[in-house]
Amino acid sequence: MTRLSIVIPVYNAEKTIESLCNTLINLYGKRFIFEIVLVNDNSQDSTHLICRRLHETHRGSISYIRLARNFGEHSAVMAGLNHATGDLCVIMDDDFQNPPEEVGRLVDEIEKGFDVVYTHYYAKRDSFFRNLGSRFNDKMANIVLQKPANLYLSSFKVMNRFLVNEVIKYTGPDPYIDAIILRSTANIGRVGVRHEKRKHGNSGYTLGKLISLWGNMVVSYSLIPLRILGVIGLAMTIVGCYVGISTYISYLLPQLQDPSEYETLTAITTFFRGFQFLAVSVVGEYVGRIYLSLNSDPQFVVREKFSSQRKLQFACIHKEPDNNGHEKSSPGA
Repeated sequence: MTRLSIVIPVYNAEKTIESLCNTLINLYGKRFIFEIVLVNDNSQDSTHLICRRLHETHRGSISYIRLARNFGEHSAVMAGLNHATGDLCVIMDDDFQNPPEEVGRLVDEIEKGFDVVYTHYYAKRDSFFRNLGSRFNDKMANIVLQKPANLYLSSFKVMNRFLVNEVIKYTGPDPYIDAIILRSTANIGRVGVRHEKRKHGNSGYTLGKLISLWGNMVVSYSLIPLRILGVIGLAMTIVGCYVGISTYISYLLPQLQDPSEYETLTAITTFFRGFQFLAVSVVGEYVGRIYLSLNSDPQFVVREKFSSQRKLQFACIHKEPDNNGHEKSSPGA
């Protein structure tokens, strides 16, 4: 029987998370060796108490991780992936916009041999602002991450154990999971699913968080901005060279009108500014690569962790000799 983990980043979900977990357990508790990993991203309502109660009620099925502060959705998902044990790992939202009934379709699709299966929505039920942000993010990912144009980077997806192990190798700050997936595999599937309206509350993605996400995608997982700067610098250098040569030829040939002081100054400044841009770009390329490999801020900090009891059967066994010199086993902590 397939071991399935469902990772749910949770933020201010006191009105939905209990119903969501109960629905998932009723749908899939008998079909899979099943666990739900709840990651509380420092919610400001009673989500913590509800998640504790869910863990106590379903000790064999629900693990609960509480982060020390708000690290953001992608870091919360990384925390969940680091603690998930399933052969397959579904990532979904906490607000019923990803219908629990659709999880089975993701599992059926990934069992065809894909490393990851992304969902795409028949019709998105978000606000105009959120849909606009999603489209902008999609277009940016096409350029920055070299994403296939027909692939929608949905937060509702499923990965196999191979890809989960590759994703959690990334230990740098500000993880962007879709970027890590795209640089790890090209064996990607797609499946269409329903998208529902949010039942309670508003989206946690404010304009500031969306801008931060886009900036993280561009700066942390791509050197394209530096390369664009280099192209601009190269173009300015070429223009400066052209203007400079034209000016010099005008000095040499008396039949041509002498260049004005403004034209001479423009030629010189254009050349040197372009050269500076080009030099900064080359140095920035090296600095950027060092940054990508050496940044070491924490992705997440776990304040509390409550594991499902089912995991105890996989705990290591510590053997120690008894009074007669024979080894006896005691359960690992």
